[in-house]
Parts: sequence; C-alpha cells; structure tokens
Amino acid sequence: MASIKQPKKRHIRRGGPELEDATNLNLGEEFSGAQCLYLSEVKVILDVQDSKGTEVQNRASTNAVLAKTLEYVRNFSRYNTIDSVREVRQIMGKNLTQFEVAQMANLCCEEAEEAKALIPSVSSKYDDDELQVMLNQMQQIRKFQG
Repeated sequence: MASIKQPKKRHIRRGGPELEDATNLNLGEEFSGAQCLYLSEVKVILDVQDSKGTEVQNRASTNAVLAKTLEYVRNFSRYNTIDSVREVRQIMGKNLTQFEVAQMANLCCEEAEEAKALIPSVSSKYDDDELQVMLNQMQQIRKFQG
C-alpha cells in the first residue's frame, strides 16, 4: 500500500505552529531565499525551451504539461518581449523582495492604493507617490512594448 506523505509541521520556538502569512512576507521555510518569477518571465523561458526542442520535451507527458503551461502563461502574461520583462524586473527589483516583484508584475495594479491593498508589505517600503511612479512606468512598458 502506498503511503501518503504528510506535510512537515513547522513550529516556532514557543512550540506553537508557525503561521504562513504572505502579507508579512512569512512564506514558510521552503520559500526563504527562493527565486520568484512572474508569469511573463516564465513565458520567456518556456518560449525559448519550446523553440529549442530540448531533449526533455521528447517525452509525451512533458510535452503535454509544457503545452498547457505555455498556453496559460501566453494568455496571462502582461509583458511580451524580453526587453519589457527585463525593464519591469529592473524597475521593481530595487527595494522589493522576489515575491513582491512577482506579485506586482502579475497583478499590474494601476493605482498605489490598489497595490498596497493587494500586496500589504509594499506599504512599508514606498509612499503612495513613489509607488505610483513605479506603477506608471510599468503601464508605459506594457503600452509601448514591441
């Protein structure tokens, strides 16, 4: 009989369970130090893999998963060129964590208030005017990408 792997319980020093909370950037051990990609970055990477026809793609199951993933990121990515993807990462990557950058790029908020409501951790890093400037830059990149 196959055993089902139970998730590892995390405990803080006092013995209680550690609560994961993205609003406080407490994402859990497995995500500490992890590189987060936003959908447009995933699209760029997978497009390159798809065009190369790598050895991994020769397996039918991998092809099906790759095709579904490509379809998803092509539908939902906001930035379509490598240059626009790089520009967004450069704009957002200054004071934000990897997780915050990915969330900001995926959500494409238009107003600072909206961004702070959806990603509360940015409230402590930028005032409304600074955040609005970044959001406006992101909108310009989307508008004028090649």
